[in-house]
Amino acid sequence: MLSKPKANEYAPYYMEYVNNVQEGDLLHILDVQLKETMHLLKDLSEEKAQFQYAPGKWTIKEVMGHITDTERIMCYRLLCIGRGEQEMLPGYHDDEYVRRGNFNRLSLSELLHHQSLVRQNTILLLSSMDEEALLRRGKANGSEMTARAIAYIIAGHEIHHRTLLMDRYLSSDKG
Repeated sequence: MLSKPKANEYAPYYMEYVNNVQEGDLLHILDVQLKETMHLLKDLSEEKAQFQYAPGKWTIKEVMGHITDTERIMCYRLLCIGRGEQEMLPGYHDDEYVRRGNFNRLSLSELLHHQSLVRQNTILLLSSMDEEALLRRGKANGSEMTARAIAYIIAGHEIHHRTLLMDRYLSSDKG
């Protein structure tokens, strides 16, 4: 079973995400998370999916696009570092990716389908890696990290945004 990474395996910026993930089988956690997120949003109307809790904030659709894009990027990093890449992997500007992603033109069901496929890919990749690959260190976005830290960051990032969705977008007094 994959254990949580130590603090020296990722930049301090990611600590919240790693700490968001409970102890347990990470592959199972990733699978359950996907089901929880799908359940949370599957019956949302297209109108509600366009909701922003404040001016200039992302819509629910944009949040889902961001979660998916981030997982795509982090999964690429997981692959590269797990395979021994030593070149610095680039960062990305999430606000620009969301703006250029045009997620509001897609249906919520399409966005959820994208996330489902990306998560299945993440689980397959992660399950194919041995301990040596997961403990490999590489560089991304200006800092060193292990492949296993990336796996936990993926899980914790989704938890972070699902919590925001529940608290700021879907609570009974919103939208």
